[in-house]
Amino acid sequence: MALGAARQLPAAELSRLPRLRVSRERVIRTIAGLRPYRPEGFVLRAESLGDQLLVHNYGHGGAGITLSWGCAQLAADLLQGRSGQPVAVLGGGVMGLTTARELQRRGHEVTIYAKALPPDTTSNVAGGYWLPVSVFDGKRIDAAFKLQFERACALAHRRFQEQVGADPAIRWLQAFELRTEQAQVRRRMPGGDELYPENRTMPNAERDFGFPFVRGFQTMMIEPHGFLSGLLRDFYGAGGTLHVREFHSVSEVAALPESVVVNCTGLGAGALFGDTVITPARGQLVVLLPQPEIDYCYTSPSGYMFPRQDGIVLGGTFEVGRWSTDEDPAQVAQILAGNAKVARGLR
Repeated sequence: MALGAARQLPAAELSRLPRLRVSRERVIRTIAGLRPYRPEGFVLRAESLGDQLLVHNYGHGGAGITLSWGCAQLAADLLQGRSGQPVAVLGGGVMGLTTARELQRRGHEVTIYAKALPPDTTSNVAGGYWLPVSVFDGKRIDAAFKLQFERACALAHRRFQEQVGADPAIRWLQAFELRTEQAQVRRRMPGGDELYPENRTMPNAERDFGFPFVRGFQTMMIEPHGFLSGLLRDFYGAGGTLHVREFHSVSEVAALPESVVVNCTGLGAGALFGDTVITPARGQLVVLLPQPEIDYCYTSPSGYMFPRQDGIVLGGTFEVGRWSTDEDPAQVAQILAGNAKVARGLR
């Protein structure tokens, strides 16, 4: 059987799951983030900007951390023939930092220009669960983009695997998809089933999980704050230079001294480079006190739960076109109620 192929898990292998404690009294913070979403998928291509080479790497929707190392490698590949040339990277989120580090590994002198740095980036608001979802509208992509997406998934997955243990912000984690329809647990996993070890359907799903159909698998959790801080530290350690700066026009970008510019500005690419497709996809998060005994995560129709060192992250909203990062009390209440219901149904 191929790695990741669905199989039935014998009942003896399923141990009792620690119970998630959900209550308003356990909430330590709420926050909303704006994912840079493009229904047509992320932009990863090179073009000329006067005498400069301009490489775009932005618009990854709900999978910025997931795809980061893969898209960083694909972006760096577009610099063929410019070995050793100085590079400007625009953006200090996960795409900017991983791209900068990949370019440094390939021998480039890199300068980052960013208006915000960790812990104040959109990437710091991410859940950090390795699963490439909410990246595009399947009806609006072509075969070439699908191949690019799957290549980015495979490259990113391998790089994160290699960092488990070396980077304390990255670890393997048991995951469950709680679903109401059988087809949802039989579909091909995003990026390919081979990226999800121990992929199987769970027996006695209704009894053990409170849902009629459940898929279990192993994936990785990337703690955003630790991961991003480590990237920034490694960037400086490799001799990188950083300038806090916001760009308002393409002409300002063209005036940079570097011969290569990599655009990792996320939502900022809309105004800066005239992308009329990119739009925010707002996500409301609720963070509970940590529960060290919780060693699993789940996604469900009611939302998701990711256990991290900085707290139990609950979420699941995806509002396309909404720019506000203010707390939505109704959504907070809905997230808490939905996850409390899931917790009551777990064995």
